[in-house]
Amino acid sequence: MALKHALSFQMYSARKFPPVNAQLELLKSLGYTNVEPYGDLYTDARGFKAELDRVGLTADSGHFALTLLEQETAKALDILRTLGTTIAIAPYLMPEDRPKDAAGWQALGKRLAAVAARLRDEGITFAWHNHDFEFVALPDGSLPIEHLLADDLVQLELDVAWVVRAGADPAKWIEHFSGRLIAAHVKDIAPAGEKADEDGWADVGTGTVPWKSLWPKLVSAGARLMVAEHDNPNDLKRFAATSAKAMAALAG
Repeated sequence: MALKHALSFQMYSARKFPPVNAQLELLKSLGYTNVEPYGDLYTDARGFKAELDRVGLTADSGHFALTLLEQETAKALDILRTLGTTIAIAPYLMPEDRPKDAAGWQALGKRLAAVAARLRDEGITFAWHNHDFEFVALPDGSLPIEHLLADDLVQLELDVAWVVRAGADPAKWIEHFSGRLIAAHVKDIAPAGEKADEDGWADVGTGTVPWKSLWPKLVSAGARLMVAEHDNPNDLKRFAATSAKAMAALAG
């Protein structure tokens, strides 16, 4: 399937710069067409949907806690249907919840597959969003990401910059998961020693991630959404504007 949104935005990046209605207005003015919400924005899903409609943005994907998808599936489905979201993404595991060996990650992979099957029956695609820990070798030499995506039903939203921070080659993993890579997080890494006040992240196009070569690989691998993200920006407008311009250029 072809790329649907070249300019999407992960709302977590804007969490320190309320209010939400102003965030959405800014993003729309900069050319973004889609946003990816997260947990806090689901408290009033209908109110958030009204703001999206008012501004003229969609929310084709969203981050959902794995526990919500597993234990409160009806609630999650209500949020998904309210927002018109068709891709539910589990975004993170706290350190204390991460398995210690291959068997533990395999068991977690089976849980993801069960969630994917349940959501598929409701017309929702399920994906995992990575950080760095999924690409750190286990005692047996295998990688958590291999176990998490053992079942083809589970798709991937690849956070390229976290792959780089793990010391892995993103091009290799883009190719490896071609056909299952439904979305990508587009963010950048500042040169060593820079942007310490922003946890070493950079606006898209201003850092060290080779986006010119990786962007077309992601699209060829099946990414439908390219989602701008910065884990800790100190200026929302600067980050959103700089990244929109860079992503528009990458999209051609």
